[in-house]
Amino acid sequence: MTNATHPYAALMDITARPKAVFVRGAGSYLWDDSRKRYLDFVQGWAVNCLGHSPPAVADALAAQAKRLLTPSPAFYNGPSLKLAQSLVEKSCFDQVFFANSGAEANEGAIKLARKYGSLHKGGAFEIITFAGGFHGRTLATMSASGKKAFEPLFEPKVSGFKKAVLNDIASVEKLITDNTVAVMLEPIQGESGVWPATDQFLQELRALTEAHGLLLIFDEIQTGMGRTGKLFHYEHAAIAPDLMTLGKGIGGGVPLAALLATEKAACFEHGDQGGTFNGNPIMCAAGDAVLDEVSKPDFLKNVADTGLLLESELQKVSARHGLGEVRGRGLLLALDLKLPIAQAIVAQAFEAGVLLNAPQPDALRFMPALNVTRVEIGEMVDCLDAILTKAGAARLVA
Repeated sequence: MTNATHPYAALMDITARPKAVFVRGAGSYLWDDSRKRYLDFVQGWAVNCLGHSPPAVADALAAQAKRLLTPSPAFYNGPSLKLAQSLVEKSCFDQVFFANSGAEANEGAIKLARKYGSLHKGGAFEIITFAGGFHGRTLATMSASGKKAFEPLFEPKVSGFKKAVLNDIASVEKLITDNTVAVMLEPIQGESGVWPATDQFLQELRALTEAHGLLLIFDEIQTGMGRTGKLFHYEHAAIAPDLMTLGKGIGGGVPLAALLATEKAACFEHGDQGGTFNGNPIMCAAGDAVLDEVSKPDFLKNVADTGLLLESELQKVSARHGLGEVRGRGLLLALDLKLPIAQAIVAQAFEAGVLLNAPQPDALRFMPALNVTRVEIGEMVDCLDAILTKAGAARLVA
């Protein structure tokens, strides 16, 4: 498809997109080439944690671009060393490997776990993951995922992944064999509709993996970097995983991800892992600016408080319209619609200038900037409320 302004057909057609072409962003808002403004409660799937084009990130990128883009990962550079040290100091981990995407970080975690198994567990290689989980779009991370739509794609998949049931510790225990090396999960399953693991389950999982000498891998691509009101989600359960992956929000809008490991688990040898752009100074400079901001106690408290406000407002919408539960934590929430009307709501909201996400046909997912304001939450809720009322979905209970 091509029009006089934009050559749409030049891009591979891998997803349905509206025809609007975005040209500018600031905070919680985007503008398209017709100057229409949109309130963004998707933020690149939780990527723009400080909103669109935050000055701290833009300034860090501009300053670093004038100094050094990349010397290659065969050499040290200052921003990557600084960011790695900051992540180690603010977490329970000892070493960091930088990557360019969450899928690449998760691929690294899978490889590191298998390396650990070859060195310390007699060649154990299987990783227990979870039905409904999502870990990326490489062949290995698709295989690790529990997404039904992936099952018929790109066969044969990578073997070695068994699927347990979230919040069911017995389902995990029964899958453990001599070939098991690790358990890997998202603490909140975002793609399947924002389904949280309970803190108790995470604690039980830590105890189980320790009892069997297994690595525990937290995929915090979406939950990390303050999204749930703590810098990292594992802090809610007061446990310490062996590996953690970060992506999305760590770059504040640029391609950056990380694999963090404890000293015990960090067993890569020279030549085992690498990447041409990994840890390049310009991306790490952006990541350092993001971490400086989101790790501030007042910032995290505001995320938690704003998350409670958004949750409360969504619960009111649900009550007014006879909908289902509100799930999630902090500023990663979902509204259960009970009916397969999510895509229609997303389309109507887009026309009204509000960006929403439908991870499942019967659920809406909300991932605003972590510094979203109360006024912006009110604007989104008013739009959603009006759509539900106009669509005749309202089943007033009061």
